[in-house]
Amino acid sequence: MKSLRILRWLPFVVMFAVAMVDLLAGRSLVFLPLLTLGPAFASLSGGVRRTAMVGAVALAICVPMAMRNDVLFTWENNLTMVSIAGVTAASMLASRLRLQRERELASVRRVAEAAQRVLLRPVPRRAGDVRVGLSYTSASAESQIGGDLYEIVTTPHGVRLLIGDVQGKGLAAVETAAWVLGAFREAAYDEADLGHIGERLEASLARHLNGEQFVTAIVGEIHDDALSLVNFGHPPPLLIRADGETHCIEPPEPALPLGLGAFDVGVAKGHRSAFTGGDRVLFFTDGVIEARDPSGTFYPLAERARLVLGAEPQAALDALRADLVAHTGGPLLDDAAMLLLHRRAR
Repeated sequence: MKSLRILRWLPFVVMFAVAMVDLLAGRSLVFLPLLTLGPAFASLSGGVRRTAMVGAVALAICVPMAMRNDVLFTWENNLTMVSIAGVTAASMLASRLRLQRERELASVRRVAEAAQRVLLRPVPRRAGDVRVGLSYTSASAESQIGGDLYEIVTTPHGVRLLIGDVQGKGLAAVETAAWVLGAFREAAYDEADLGHIGERLEASLARHLNGEQFVTAIVGEIHDDALSLVNFGHPPPLLIRADGETHCIEPPEPALPLGLGAFDVGVAKGHRSAFTGGDRVLFFTDGVIEARDPSGTFYPLAERARLVLGAEPQAALDALRADLVAHTGGPLLDDAAMLLLHRRAR
């Protein structure tokens, strides 16, 4: 808001400065052509009418200043006034195009928000005795959705979850994420085994993906005091014990990413990890661990995992995301999703 106020007053400040410099320089030097900067700057933040008003103010300043310098009807001053009028007209057109672009961008953002609500639905903040936190940051500045995906559903077989990362970016990645999420939401209710859910996801992607595209993903199920996972080439989650001890939940037999099932035959095998009272499990996509600072150092997630201790899952993830953005010193270059499960101490 402060920068917007500065831009709105900038044309008048510039024209006042030009007038003062012209007064101080005397009649030997004429700076009136610089008044064209007023309407030029006005097009950056103002509307068409405001830009026209700034142009009129520039002409109103030019006339008495020209009279003072005895150049009112000279060829040079006439050219200056024509220049002010021409720049004002061009700035009015630029302002109109800018406003049109802003309206289109606002419409795109509304569509993106609607798509996000459909594609990436809000996850439940509580699943039994497990509390859930979610953080999602899209690498695209113009949208809130990208190639990372997540879901938590309560089924007759228990609470099941999915987190994944689609190869590539843009609309193609969003479309692939929609296929994976749709297949998971159906298979999670139908299939009793996590490996069979993976088969359903693989079959869905085989009908849509071309070439060597793939999706890394983890399919999980929450049990009493345990967590079952099937890892399809995705970064392993971090298990953070109540005492602060942290380690990765590495799969004993990692499966290939989804979409590459033609290179592997068989059902992916799951594995269990203890998940007891006070424990936290942090799922994340590679946009988190591959984020770099200006010197090229990767984000040390394992070292910063302590940030998720001692707070509610959502507040903990918000703090971790703020630390991630501070590490990069700017916008993230890849989508970054984090899902935090906290089993309350009994």
